[in-house]
Amino acid sequence: MIRADLEAKIFSGEWPPGTQIPFEEDLAAGYGCSRMTVNKVLTQLVAAGVIERRRKAGSFVRRPHSHSAVLEIVDIRREVEALGLAYHFEVVRSAVRPLAAADEARLALPAGAPILEITCRHFAARQPFCLEDRIISLDAVPEAAEMDFSDLSPGAWLVSRIPWSSAEHRIRAAGADVREAAALLIDAGTPCLVIERRTYDQDRPITHVRLTYPGDGHEMIARFAPNGA
Repeated sequence: MIRADLEAKIFSGEWPPGTQIPFEEDLAAGYGCSRMTVNKVLTQLVAAGVIERRRKAGSFVRRPHSHSAVLEIVDIRREVEALGLAYHFEVVRSAVRPLAAADEARLALPAGAPILEITCRHFAARQPFCLEDRIISLDAVPEAAEMDFSDLSPGAWLVSRIPWSSAEHRIRAAGADVREAAALLIDAGTPCLVIERRTYDQDRPITHVRLTYPGDGHEMIARFAPNGA
């Protein structure tokens, strides 16, 4: 009962990542049980990766920790749901505009080519999980200009709609700038994992996306074999 109740508060977002769990003696008094019983429950939650204990500070809700395969295009919804958390996303801004010179490094199109620029926030429960900054070539996907993406995220829609033949990944660590920090509810300068990806249909660029994750909640996994294996 105690564990189920604490997990409900955490997984519903009532206690978001970083929330301090009440002290053992307070929980014991609230549930009318021994402190030893509460300690056992908290130990189980630590082992499950739900909370963490900090020496001399107490217990805190952990940020959801996920991983992606480097050589796959991973659906963010699946990442979140694999953690046992409710997923939703919101479109922060969306605009059709010509490709600027500064964008040419992101998508190999001539300056002035029509693109859709869109920014989304993806959530795990009520906590921001990932910030998505994307540009889409409207020469390759003209119907994207008419989409409102209220039900399906841009990435999931593109995968279901447009075949892609190749992709490039770039993975780096970076401190969150002011805009990213505000979107992810973290402090500016917090280390983040940034995944940039370009996808192509043959030689035709389709999209470039930049996914920014708080660095303590995501990791990349690669599987490879020796040549000839």
